Amino acid sequence: MGRLIKFLFVLAILSLIGLVGYSYFGDISSPNVEIIQPVPSNDS
Repeated sequence: MGRLIKFLFVLAILSLIGLVGYSYFGDISSPNVEIIQPVPSNDS
């Protein structure tokens, strides 16, 4: 039982390190693209 808890603890630490590394070095920015669409006018 002790080995299972140790394994889960190590897995949690490695996951946390991976998450921090991805947040610093991962490219998660959205592309900035201007979209222009005409709006139809319903003047009667």
